[in-house]
Amino acid sequence: MKKYELTDETMTLYDGTVLHRIRAARDFTLADGTPVSKGDLGGWIEREDNLSHDGSAWVYGSARVYGGAWVYGNAWVSGKACVCGSARVCGSAWVGGEACVCGDAQVFGDAEVYGEAEVYGEARVYGGACVSGKAWVCVKAEVYGEAKVYGEAWVSGNAWVSGKACVCGNAEVTSSEDYAVFKNSWSSFRWFTYTRSNRKWKVGCFCGTGEELIAKAYRDSELSGRCYEAIVRAQEAIDTAKEGGKE
Repeated sequence: MKKYELTDETMTLYDGTVLHRIRAARDFTLADGTPVSKGDLGGWIEREDNLSHDGSAWVYGSARVYGGAWVYGNAWVSGKACVCGSARVCGSAWVGGEACVCGDAQVFGDAEVYGEAEVYGEARVYGGACVSGKAWVCVKAEVYGEAKVYGEAWVSGNAWVSGKACVCGNAEVTSSEDYAVFKNSWSSFRWFTYTRSNRKWKVGCFCGTGEELIAKAYRDSELSGRCYEAIVRAQEAIDTAKEGGKE
């Protein structure tokens, strides 16, 4: 049984592509628990090849899916988000806000892409990863695991950002050598990230230079200060060695 139908309500994009608003043809529940009832209006798609009738995949709000893009599984696209080109959004992934997923990009698993973020090219965001803000993930980059990319950060090239990494601010990661992840094993046991392009450290709510991190840590405790200082100095030595090797 079909999950939705195309209505007669249409919109025309700048390139002449005609999209149709969809309407639910039966009751179902989205992956986040949101109920959709028969007769509810959804978002906009170009044709039925853009949205699967299987699973609970859905497009709603002002979201648009067109071209060769396909949303399937239990994924959903909401807000003013756009999925186009040959992009794929599947699993229980969510694309929302004003985010754009295009080209041959893929978003799947439990990944989230929202805000004004863009994922394009052959990039992939998956697992429990989150890309938000005005971040860009492009070319053949991959963001996965529990990684977070946000702010105005860029992840591109063949880089991969994974695990507990947090890339934010104006950081640029074009290689997996451009960041490092550490674990606080002396007090909070939290993970924290260093990004080489802007020489910044992300620790909890803090984002700043190594000197700023050291000063803050000493204000917290002598132990934290000494531990963070040791890690910052070690990373500085690694950067110096790498830069010297490129000369």
